[in-house]
Amino acid sequence: MMSFIDNSILNLDRALRTLVPNSAKANRPSPANKAVETPMDEKDKRHSIGLMRINHTGEVCAQALYSGQALTAKLSSVREEMDEAAAEEIDHLVWCEQRLHELGSHTSVLNPLFFGASFAIGAGAGLISDRLSLGFVAATEEQVCLHIDQHLESLPLEDEKSKAILNQMRIDEAKHQIAALESGGVVFPEAVMKTMTLISKVMTKSTYRV
Repeated sequence: MMSFIDNSILNLDRALRTLVPNSAKANRPSPANKAVETPMDEKDKRHSIGLMRINHTGEVCAQALYSGQALTAKLSSVREEMDEAAAEEIDHLVWCEQRLHELGSHTSVLNPLFFGASFAIGAGAGLISDRLSLGFVAATEEQVCLHIDQHLESLPLEDEKSKAILNQMRIDEAKHQIAALESGGVVFPEAVMKTMTLISKVMTKSTYRV
C-alpha cells in the first residue's frame, strides 16, 4: 500500500503529464486514425477547434478530479477505480490534443486554472466520503456525456476525425458513470446537477476561444 507521500508524487507526475504539451501517452490508438481528413472552410475549422479545445480541457479537469479523489479516498478499491478511470481519460486527453494539433491549433491556456480547481473539488469530495466522491464522478460523467452529444450534433459534417474521437469518448464516459454508481456513488439531486451545469458553461465558454 502506497503512503500519502507516494500518492502525492504520483499525482504531481500526473499533473505534469496532463498540463505539459505532448507529454502524456495514450494506451489506445486514436479513433481518428481510421477516419478520412476532409477539407473544411475556415469558419467550420475554427468551430471544430473550439469544440475540441473544450473537450480537451474537460479531460484536464477529469485528470485533476480523479487525482484529488484518489489521494483522499478511504477505501483502496475506490482509489484503484479512480486510477483505472484516469488511465482511460488519458487516452481522451491525448486524442483531443492530437486533433487540435492536426487542425493547426493549441490547447487552452486556462488549463492550469481548471486543473487546480478540479483537483481541489475531487480531494474535498474524497475527504467527506467515498460515496460522495463516486457520486461526483457519476454526475460529472453525466455532464460530459451531454456535452459530447451536443458537440457531435454541432461539429461540421466534414469533420469525421473529431466525431470518431468523441464517439469513443462517449462510450467510455458512460461506462465510468455506470461503474461509479454501481460502486455505491450517491445520486445527486437535480438542484446540484443544475449548479454543475452552470459551472460547466463557464468552462466551455472560456475555453472555446482561448
